[in-house]
Amino acid sequence: MNLWYKSPATEWEEGLPIGTGRLAAMILGEAGAERLALNHEWLWRGEGRNREPEKSAHLLDKVRELILAGNYPEGNIAGNDAFGGGGSKSEKTSRVDSYQPAGDFLISLDHGEATDYRRELDIKRALLTISYRADGASFKHEYIAHIRHDLLLLRISADKPFDGKFWLNRVNDPHCFLCLQSYLNTLIMDGQFEGGIGFRTEARLLSSNGNAQFADDHLTLKGATDAVFAINIGTSAKGYGAAEECKRYPSPSEPWDELLTTHFATIEQYLGGMRLDIPGVDSDLPTNERLQAMREGKPDPGLPLLYFNYGRYLLVASSATGELPANLQGKWNEELDPPWNCDYHHDINLQMNYWPAEAGNLVFSTDALFRHIERFVLHGRKAAHDLYGCRGVWLPISTDCWGRSTPESWGWAVWIGAAAWLAQHMWWHYEYGLDSEFLRTRAYPFFKEVAAFYESYLIEDENGTLQAVPSQSPENRFKGADNVPSSLCVSAAMDLQLAQNALQYALCSAELLGVDSRRQTLWKNMLSKLPPLKVGSKGQLQEWNEDFEECEPSHRHVSHLIGLYPGDGLDPEKTPELWRAARRSLMLRLEAGGGHTGWSRAWTSCLFARLGDAERAWKHVCHLIADFATDTLLDLHPPRIFQIEGNLGGTAAVIEMLLQSYNGELHFLPALPATWPNGSVSGLRARGGITVGMEWREGNLLQASVSGKFSKPCTVIYPPENCRIVDPMGRNVPIKRHGQRVTFGMERDKTYRLIPENH
Repeated sequence: MNLWYKSPATEWEEGLPIGTGRLAAMILGEAGAERLALNHEWLWRGEGRNREPEKSAHLLDKVRELILAGNYPEGNIAGNDAFGGGGSKSEKTSRVDSYQPAGDFLISLDHGEATDYRRELDIKRALLTISYRADGASFKHEYIAHIRHDLLLLRISADKPFDGKFWLNRVNDPHCFLCLQSYLNTLIMDGQFEGGIGFRTEARLLSSNGNAQFADDHLTLKGATDAVFAINIGTSAKGYGAAEECKRYPSPSEPWDELLTTHFATIEQYLGGMRLDIPGVDSDLPTNERLQAMREGKPDPGLPLLYFNYGRYLLVASSATGELPANLQGKWNEELDPPWNCDYHHDINLQMNYWPAEAGNLVFSTDALFRHIERFVLHGRKAAHDLYGCRGVWLPISTDCWGRSTPESWGWAVWIGAAAWLAQHMWWHYEYGLDSEFLRTRAYPFFKEVAAFYESYLIEDENGTLQAVPSQSPENRFKGADNVPSSLCVSAAMDLQLAQNALQYALCSAELLGVDSRRQTLWKNMLSKLPPLKVGSKGQLQEWNEDFEECEPSHRHVSHLIGLYPGDGLDPEKTPELWRAARRSLMLRLEAGGGHTGWSRAWTSCLFARLGDAERAWKHVCHLIADFATDTLLDLHPPRIFQIEGNLGGTAAVIEMLLQSYNGELHFLPALPATWPNGSVSGLRARGGITVGMEWREGNLLQASVSGKFSKPCTVIYPPENCRIVDPMGRNVPIKRHGQRVTFGMERDKTYRLIPENH
């Protein structure tokens, strides 16, 4: 549960992150010259917050005509000119805002060279500590992101008096006006973006036993052995001033020890719902040395466990008090012009951030994701109408925080699947919790909007089959249409699966809620008319409508495998041929050199776990860590760009190895890695309102505990032979055996244990 180092970070990507969800900081840890790189979740420049889509619906028929005729070169150009928006084309620019740094809090202590240095992040307590000795004194820096106060707090202490200077600053930005001042015991930095929003960063001295003197742009502290600061940030993003937001989060009055106590208790509430224990995998080595040893081929079964726990920590730090979901870098960014604007990508990255949320007992984090989805509905309706002449909602492939549905990337953005893929997370939320009120008031209204788009977008061919035109397998391309970065076609496999999912979510929800009988009939009819998935000439799941030759056989996206994971449309019993074809597709992609980004490698591990291939699932988790992580285990996209979804996708992969709960059935230890022969887990969530715990020895299930929020049957697939089920009193429960399944009745809020007979 600890990351630790014997030296400070030499670059931002090697820092250690803390965050409340609203606020975040990356801490580099240099002794005597500390830098806290600060962020606020709503600090996007704001220059594009009122953008509108072009009115292009009248061009759709011509684009369809070209693509349906097989004229892919002209159809792709015409489609992107009509529906692709700006960025990446020379005469236009993207209007997506960039996520921005709120500046740095800088600390300079007046002492000599440091020795006995240690930098440590205690995940369990969400406490970051820097300790060292200098000039005969022992120094300690402690940093916490206090969720209850929603502030970043830090304490500097020493066993001898020290002097220091403290100030706020921000990298030079010609399009941002800054004003530095101090007021009472607070350093203040106000900023205003040209044509955008304003922000305020504050660093307040809460307590100190030294002599404090404030100037306009810095604080000087002399003769102190203890100093406690609170950092707050506000923006004008939500209709009131940045200073007003700061006032809404008053500084705490409690002493440091009490602040730590409440902080630890709060973190336990957020992180403590699930626990994974693997005995015998601890290491005394610093984390960077462990990582280097893994890169040299030395097994370390404890490092993936640390990576898993760290992933859960990162999602809490990105989401606890957040109103916005985690972006490409969670809530951490130091650059004015970050890669891909540090934005929201709806074609894998944002979704992957929340793959571990439901099963990993971090369900609170999904509310910010759902707010993000709902924020786009109003403008998404306008975009569907203006771009395609359709009803319902259309959501963009990449965007920012403002809820504006506009295509902003020529060559990439002509894709209709974003809303349907995001809808999956709302359906999951219902599946895992069976919250009928959430289904009625939040999920089903969105499902109807997504279904309405498909009702008006899909067209019937001469055989009465519904086709999606234009369609895309995100960011991939085939030969014959390689004059654009991403190829448009008829009914790509991913779009077919997303359309099927979206219609099924709407249909199942309406049936559960007992509403919209006419639309139920319509959706059933549409589902019956969708074209089937195909198997290509190499035995692979065909990615496009034709068995095209790929321009990049090693492409990072495996979008056509969405029905394998994170979806459940492909099944070894119900669709065995497609199941085998999906595996073949994955193997072909990897044989060609695929999985060459962190997030792509994480997805690969999830896919193998879903396939029940424990060895390969584990192998790719280890490659994810060894090949695509900084020394502080932050996921990297080549060449060296932090992207948090690899961390969170890797976390999801570990969960998928331990428990799967598809089609109303529990599967215990479906891909347990051989390097974790013994262990236990508690607090895993399964679909159907079920919580699962397990213990295993020598690779075999010792026992599993199952409890549910509702009284209903529970089915376990591929259970241990001759197992029995006992109730809370230890009495055997009647079971029904049918093939490779065992079913028993559960009463709500009671815990049942599955025990193999030999135990």
